[in-house]
Amino acid sequence: VQLQASGGGLVQTGDSLRLSCAASGFTLDHYAIGWFRQAPGKEREGVSCISSSDGTTYYVESVKGRFTISRDNAKNTVYLQMNSLKPEDTAVYYCAADRFAVGTIICRYPLNPYDYWGQGTQVTVSS
Repeated sequence: VQLQASGGGLVQTGDSLRLSCAASGFTLDHYAIGWFRQAPGKEREGVSCISSSDGTTYYVESVKGRFTISRDNAKNTVYLQMNSLKPEDTAVYYCAADRFAVGTIICRYPLNPYDYWGQGTQVTVSS
């Protein structure tokens, strides 16, 4: 049973990346999912989250209009499409899943011990 984040890389300003958060051993559509990031010397922050119930989404202000979170239940995967990337998006990105989180509240608490955490994927945006 695990959650695996992938899709990071080194890109230039303005480029796009799609991160994947794939689950094995459990079904993601019963879980609220969050994408978090942590840059060197900074605290982890909630970037985007999607609820388990009605697909409600949340985006931190700095990524609104550029990032999109989505589910593919058939692939048991949640994606984070990141467009118009900026150097300040550089960080390790993590995904987390929680069975009992309400709505997108997990984005407010990036350090909580949710049910599952992925291992992180590095995103580096050069200027």
